[in-house]
Amino acid sequence: MVRFPFAHVEFAALAQGALYWPAQRALIVADLHLEKASWFAKFGQMLPPYDSEATLSEVADLLAITRAETLYCLGDSFHDKKGCERLSPAAQLQLRAMTAVTDWVWIAGNHDAGMTDHCGGRVVDEARVDGVILRHEAEPDDPRPELSGHFHPKLRVTARGRRVARRCFVMSATKLILPAFGALTGGLDAHHPEIIRAVGSRARALVPVQDRLLSFPLAA
Repeated sequence: MVRFPFAHVEFAALAQGALYWPAQRALIVADLHLEKASWFAKFGQMLPPYDSEATLSEVADLLAITRAETLYCLGDSFHDKKGCERLSPAAQLQLRAMTAVTDWVWIAGNHDAGMTDHCGGRVVDEARVDGVILRHEAEPDDPRPELSGHFHPKLRVTARGRRVARRCFVMSATKLILPAFGALTGGLDAHHPEIIRAVGSRARALVPVQDRLLSFPLAA
């Protein structure tokens, strides 16, 4: 867990791709995409059906480590609006147990828009906490400090002759995009023009490594 400032707030980046907000005792994750494998299975593409259990177990571990009292999910928490219904009984039980003891806030994304049952918790379009906006997709014209997801940013670099990809945070003066947290999610190159358009040309990719936060300038 590596602490760093963003806008007027101190956050901590976790190697798993989550943020911890010490002052709010809040854990923040983006793009869980629960039940993505079962969604593909409906169309004949069979994938190992364990993505939701793996993702929820990772969330449970971080809640225990951070002792967070609030959890914000920044949209696309399920891969589609029927995803909660397809959770296995064990996964539903685990999720409902967590939402029962945590102030769990689901922020609606484009994949799970219109969902009413998230196995507990409360659903909002966006949230404002201590002057920081929490939403699914960055709004380039909004000057307020903002946390978002949606783009699944990954940093791709060449190290010792090998091409390496790591999920990363993307940060500018007022925008902070979280990587996808889900076990079965891909990623968009952090240099992609759509990400630069969302955060501005002076953005940086942040990669937490043990007790350090590696920072890389980005350009379209």
